[in-house]
Amino acid sequence: MDISQAGSAAPGGLTRLRATVRDLWDELPASERTVAQYLISTPVEQVMFASTQELGTASGTSNATVVRALQRLGYAGLPALKRELAADFTAAQAPDVRLAQRIAHVGKDLDKICNDVFDETRERLDQCRGLVDTEALGRAVTVLAEAREVFCYGVAACELAARHLARALGRIGRRARFAGDTGFALADSLLPLGRGDAVVVFQPGRPLAELTVLVERARAVGARVVFITDELSEAFADRAEAVLLAPYTPTGTTNESLTGLVLADVLLLALTTLDETSAIEHSHQLNALRDKLLEPGEQRGRGRP
Repeated sequence: MDISQAGSAAPGGLTRLRATVRDLWDELPASERTVAQYLISTPVEQVMFASTQELGTASGTSNATVVRALQRLGYAGLPALKRELAADFTAAQAPDVRLAQRIAHVGKDLDKICNDVFDETRERLDQCRGLVDTEALGRAVTVLAEAREVFCYGVAACELAARHLARALGRIGRRARFAGDTGFALADSLLPLGRGDAVVVFQPGRPLAELTVLVERARAVGARVVFITDELSEAFADRAEAVLLAPYTPTGTTNESLTGLVLADVLLLALTTLDETSAIEHSHQLNALRDKLLEPGEQRGRGRP
């Protein structure tokens, strides 16, 4: 087996994969060796857009064998491997090139498009669930439960999860506001932040300068911080009361906010159970206000958010 020339990516995640395969080669069963050899011999872009089922078919093994091989190589699953390979992939390819490759991978087959989206959704959610630290989650719930007001911050793709958390907190009777400003505009949003407040930051990996300013402001005024992130956990662990891991998408096939939204819902349900009476009362008031906003004769749909 010649690992040194396998694959097509720059040093990084693939280099680690090659080294791991080399070190564990003698311990791998024959079928898992086949998977390992396929992974290090295939262009990174093909692995990035593949599901475990597709990797099993391509390597002549099976979905289950791919999962076992990845675990034996030290990865929590396929998303974990993709995360490491993504650094090589994104550094070597411009966004428009990556989009073209993603389109080429799925083609025009609607069934394949549907399967790819659902497969990556399931993989990301499974990984996110496996990364849940119940102690960190408990601290996050406590921070929000004790907060005078919750400041939810998210930029660009992360704005969706931050807006969702802020709106839903209001619906269960907790003061909350959203901000997604960058640059000088963020200063106005930070000014009201005070002692007893909580800050929830949604940011997967890019270390924006605004994050440091936001966290420093929170610490200066006595507000507590919860980070929902992927790659920034170590950078902010010592400045946050809790860090929750939300794996991002390595391919762009699914929405960046997917795992952040799910963790936001976990926090919301936990907070609802802490004060059920208040949550129910605010839900009643919300529905009463909605009824007043209906046109005469219009019925409120059950699926209305």
